[in-house]
Amino acid sequence: MWTKLASFILRQRIAILIVLALLTVFMGYMGRGVAIQYALPQLLPDSDSTLIAYKEFRQQYGKEPTVIVLGIPENPLNSVELYNAWYQLGNDFKAIEGVDTVVSVCNLFELKKDVEAQRFNLSFVHKGPVKDEAELKVVRDKIFSLPFYSELLFNDSTGASLMALSLDDSKFNSKTRMILVDALMAVTDEFGEKYAIETHLSGLPFVRSIVSSMVERELKLFIFLALAATILILFFFFRDYRPVVIALIVVGMAVIWSLGTMGILGYEITILTSIIPPLLIVIGVPNCVYLINKYHSEYLKHKNKAKALTRVVVLVGRATFMTNATTAAGFGTFIFTQSILLVEFGWVAAINILLLFVFSLCLIPIFFSFIPDPKEKNIQHLELAWMKRIMESVTFIVERRRPLVYLVTIVLMLAAGYGMSKIVSTGNLVDDLPEDHYVLSDLAFFEEHFTGVMPFEITVDALKPKMIMKSSTMKRLEKTQDLVASYDEFTRPMSIVEGVKFIKQGFYGGDPEKYSLINSREKAFFKPYVDNFSGDQSILAPYIDSTRQRARITLQMADVGTKQMSAILEDLKPRIDSILPPEKYHVQYTGTSVVYLMGANYLVRNLFISLLLAILIVGIIMALLFSSARMIFISIFINVLPLMITAAMMGYFGIPIKPSTILVFSIAFGISVDDTIHYLAKYRQELRHQDDNIGKAVHFTLSETGVSMFYTSVILFFGFSVFDSSQFGGTKALGILVSLTLFVAMVANLILLPSLLLSLEKALLSKSFREPLLEIYDEEEDIDHDELEIRKGEPGSFKSYNPNS
Repeated sequence: MWTKLASFILRQRIAILIVLALLTVFMGYMGRGVAIQYALPQLLPDSDSTLIAYKEFRQQYGKEPTVIVLGIPENPLNSVELYNAWYQLGNDFKAIEGVDTVVSVCNLFELKKDVEAQRFNLSFVHKGPVKDEAELKVVRDKIFSLPFYSELLFNDSTGASLMALSLDDSKFNSKTRMILVDALMAVTDEFGEKYAIETHLSGLPFVRSIVSSMVERELKLFIFLALAATILILFFFFRDYRPVVIALIVVGMAVIWSLGTMGILGYEITILTSIIPPLLIVIGVPNCVYLINKYHSEYLKHKNKAKALTRVVVLVGRATFMTNATTAAGFGTFIFTQSILLVEFGWVAAINILLLFVFSLCLIPIFFSFIPDPKEKNIQHLELAWMKRIMESVTFIVERRRPLVYLVTIVLMLAAGYGMSKIVSTGNLVDDLPEDHYVLSDLAFFEEHFTGVMPFEITVDALKPKMIMKSSTMKRLEKTQDLVASYDEFTRPMSIVEGVKFIKQGFYGGDPEKYSLINSREKAFFKPYVDNFSGDQSILAPYIDSTRQRARITLQMADVGTKQMSAILEDLKPRIDSILPPEKYHVQYTGTSVVYLMGANYLVRNLFISLLLAILIVGIIMALLFSSARMIFISIFINVLPLMITAAMMGYFGIPIKPSTILVFSIAFGISVDDTIHYLAKYRQELRHQDDNIGKAVHFTLSETGVSMFYTSVILFFGFSVFDSSQFGGTKALGILVSLTLFVAMVANLILLPSLLLSLEKALLSKSFREPLLEIYDEEEDIDHDELEIRKGEPGSFKSYNPNS
């Protein structure tokens, strides 16, 4: 098959180039409109109870409002100048297209009782700027007499104040989002500079916007850095611009096709899929190196370009396919996590890694068939003195220092075991941002002065209509609120309880002493007022359903992380159950914070499963290739060892296990096993050539395949290092940890693997290993390559000898 494929590629090279060019234009067209994801990624599967509860909550109460908050460390109620400036700032925000409403201490309202109509009217505490300190004092005293607003828009103890900006969803969740956010930031900065006051913007929508903007910038940065690293490394190795240009064309097509794939599948660019284009560049270059190295080494043997190009496809094609298949399998396991974020990442990565194989296998032989035969200077990289010394050192260690190799391996395994025991798991909404990023410092301000800004919801179903408004239920809800408020991680809760208290205070002319629940004696007096004030515009409407069977308690919380969140919920649930017995009330805990943090826990669990699945799939591929249980075990061990060492480094240096760092293992395993496949496939071929002399087979395998393994490992090491420039902690960890893992895997494949082959010798030399189910290197034995030639002066034509004709 591979012989026919080689003949087809070289005979139909013009047609293949035209088809690939047209398809690439089409994929570029499909990828032009791929948008950045602005919403929080869905980490939980659709069947998860936490996600189901959140969807039910949104269906019942509507989508959570898109709110950005602005905080300052001073209270406008204490300064005429600042109050008026704060009021004008609110007007400036309202003038920005996309801002719906602005809430601050300058536009609060109170309830006024209309006795004749038996209803309440909303009335502003004060409209417009204040004239002097006396007028400000009246406003301040009135607001302080309304407990409904306490700790919501200002903090009495610290003096901090905030302004809440409600945004138009249609504007915010579109490509114009950053125009809106930039306008808000510009107005805020101007205010801060004019009045020499510290300003802080936050809120989940704001954080998502900044993160999305960073993702978009880093996508371009990574592609540029990956291309730059590729050019420098390839030119350093080959000292010839032509292999560099050809490799860039291959990986450039892969980048275009990856964006086209996302466009066709309807995917958005997330923090994960944003790394796929540069990832394809990094992974694609080793493909090119293997194929170009093989072409140069074959040409060096017999100076026959046609024969060399054919042998590239026949000899290295299948091995490259298998290595790409194992890499794709490493990414493909994410498809089974049921998390949309990872499923999309897995599909796009796996599909395009396999496409990358097609591009490299077709384009490299085709392009080299057009350019002149390589000259001696173009193939000197195969016999570089320093590379020769490295391979000689490796060979010496393998042949003469195997006991030392095993001793070092055992010590590393013991150290890895201890290091792995020190790993901790965590996950925060913003834990991937750098510690000195302004989003974190702004968030810290709100957590210090207002506890936090991350949404948290408690829903209560009383199981029967109108049960929520009963006095007994209202008292239970009040107790529940008081309990939740006692936790340092939560803000003051808001619910129908606070709404009813506010109504009662308004009924009694604003007397703060009357800010309490309506008792049974007062119900008859209040009923017409409450009934006339229970429409959609009522302050009660957001906290209760139309049947008065369900209610919500809404609050914000600090970004505590998955571990602390789990501990809080574990402590809180039984205490709430004691107030709201499960047999009478159905209580659920939801909100963006709960969904995301539970999703992070789910992700970590399932990513471990995906890693085990990757090992299993690679094990099956190894079984097809080598048909030897012992060889499969050694192959898996060689590639699991680097993962253990990387996990140990995470433990020693305090890098936690979280969704972004757990990706490292599946990705690194799928890539590192490629070297093992190349080495063992070449080793088996050399065994046949050396009449089962294991020593000679190991030596010759190291001499030829070792160079390509070293090249590709160095390329991958520096290629993944481009992610070190990321501002996201997870992406930076991905770069550092994958680079470390692949470096250790290179050493293991170059030293430990051949050492084990020599030490175990006959135990590994079985008939099943010699005669596998799938062969990689030996299909070319029946071909007379001397009869192959590329016709001079006839671009696109290729003459080959068919032994069966």
